[in-house]
Amino acid sequence: MPLHRFETAEHPVDEAARLEIIKACGFNYAVPSPALDAIVAEASALFSAPIALISIVEEQVQRFLARVGLDASHTGRDVAFCAHALHATVPLIVPDATLDRRFAGNPLVVGPPHIRFYAGAPLIPRGGPALGTLCVIDTKPREATPEQLSALVRLAGKAVEHIEKDMTS
Repeated sequence: MPLHRFETAEHPVDEAARLEIIKACGFNYAVPSPALDAIVAEASALFSAPIALISIVEEQVQRFLARVGLDASHTGRDVAFCAHALHATVPLIVPDATLDRRFAGNPLVVGPPHIRFYAGAPLIPRGGPALGTLCVIDTKPREATPEQLSALVRLAGKAVEHIEKDMTS
């Protein structure tokens, strides 16, 4: 059996503060959010991608606040593409995960859901660190257009607005 290699994302420098904010948010992953569900549905449609997620990257796992096209409610942080996206203010784009040394041997690439394309925009509340991402995933390699990426960033902003509203209520 071949040894599959992939890179686990480094923790952001503001990891302790980031985790405190996530804890303070008290996300209820069991209760669906129609607003967030609409955002992932729109992202999936804009990219014609089978999977779209709003992820929150916690200490050991990433959990999904909203999802379309994926039954799982979470994955390990060690295999999470979204953990890599926490390090930037712009989307992380992976046109073909099998050709990217960070992800080629990732269990989510070599096994179900067989990720090939990934685009993830970080969810960054005002004045805070990235909490997770709005991402779209495809099982086929592809490119993203500038218009799609702009729309992904706009939708990530809508998701952040909703999360911030919940944080203050």
